[in-house]
Amino acid sequence: MKRLKILWKRTVLFSIGGIGYAVIEILWRGRTHWTMVLAGGSCFLLFSRIAEKFKSSPLVIKAMISAFGVTLVELIFGIVFNIIFGMHVWDYSNERFNLLGQICPLFSLFWSLLALVFLPLADKLNNKLNICSA
Repeated sequence: MKRLKILWKRTVLFSIGGIGYAVIEILWRGRTHWTMVLAGGSCFLLFSRIAEKFKSSPLVIKAMISAFGVTLVELIFGIVFNIIFGMHVWDYSNERFNLLGQICPLFSLFWSLLALVFLPLADKLNNKLNICSA
């Protein structure tokens, strides 16, 4: 029963993150891609875990850890979907100091700024879902 509750909580958090990120992309770029739902869900789960594991750390530290994690997710998704499968979901080749056109420092900074907003939200939802599943 406990595993089912954990699965339910993670599914809810993943869904919120995936849909939320797709909405942000549509507002920012005017479009999104189904892979971004997967990336957004993964990143929101990551935010939830970071908020839980580093509860007593300052938000700025958690945001920096999150930015590193999101950048890693972006690199993995970029290699798989953009390079291996040739989907061309995004391309940072024109950004300074990019790696394989998949990640760059500018967007890592953006992820840390987004984390400042979404870490507290993930933490609140995480706590609410813990109470609901208790």
